[in-house]
Amino acid sequence: MRAMVCATPRTPLALANVPDPVPGPCQVLVRVRACGVCRTDLHVVDDELPDVRWPIVPGHEIVGTVERMGSEVTGLALGQRIGVPWLGQTCGACPYCRTARENLCDFAQFTGYTIDGGYAELAVADAHFCFALPDGVGDLEVAPWLCAGLIGYRALRMAGHHAKRIGIYGFGAAAHIVAQLARFEGCEIAAFTRSEDVAAQAFARELGASWAGGSDEPAPFPLDAALIFAPTGGLVPAALRAVVKGGTVVCAGIHMSDIPSFPYAILWGERRLVSVANLTRRDGEEFFQLAAKAGVRTRTTPYPLERANDALEALRSGKLTGAAVLTP
Repeated sequence: MRAMVCATPRTPLALANVPDPVPGPCQVLVRVRACGVCRTDLHVVDDELPDVRWPIVPGHEIVGTVERMGSEVTGLALGQRIGVPWLGQTCGACPYCRTARENLCDFAQFTGYTIDGGYAELAVADAHFCFALPDGVGDLEVAPWLCAGLIGYRALRMAGHHAKRIGIYGFGAAAHIVAQLARFEGCEIAAFTRSEDVAAQAFARELGASWAGGSDEPAPFPLDAALIFAPTGGLVPAALRAVVKGGTVVCAGIHMSDIPSFPYAILWGERRLVSVANLTRRDGEEFFQLAAKAGVRTRTTPYPLERANDALEALRSGKLTGAAVLTP
């Protein structure tokens, strides 16, 4: 099969012909139809995450069809369209797994990070961690749901059901999905981007934000919660200053630059600063139902598999509106 392989840290991916993967007893072989390009893929290839398995095939927003099934797989069918997310496997036995917090499993494996992912024509995945996908949403459009959507949904839930005025910092793939969910639930949205990114600001207003501007600007109204998707630690103090007492600041990325020191006064008043770590299968079940009900639509830019480096560079430079998706 063809795959885009990152052989060593901080080097471009190379198109290679590699052996077809063989599914184990609990795995499925997936014929990849689309794979979203996520900021976490940048963190992987830039060696900003620990214990990356080199060489690695990135990609963890996989949409494909079941081509082969291991001997112990049940509940899936040959030819079925499924989604393969970031969380690829957990131990099922640690204290986190036993208390419905599998996203925190110390022995978890992750698609496109510790397991070869979807920047390829074929991929293998643990059948227990694959999702059935809703009808009526195309392959390219649904691919970003498998991480950007799921992480955005988990961040929104961490903000709390009381949060009705929400600030979104960084308006990329995850933000443009979660903004639609929040608007569906009756929230008012303020979108914060780089000050010069007028395209992202216009996109945010198009998706229902009542205000969009630079992250160096004060919030237009007091925020009940702030969701930070940009990997910039300097946004944390700004978001804390913008939320009301009892408000929540959610850091929704897997990697962020260092958070600068800040006065205790902007945390006081029972403000909360929390992070999102990965996802659970329950998140997926809830999110797909809500996204279908809300009529979520994703804006995507397709790239052929061999142009994965171009897609990553477009993401790195902030030139994307919505999400990039690779097609084999």
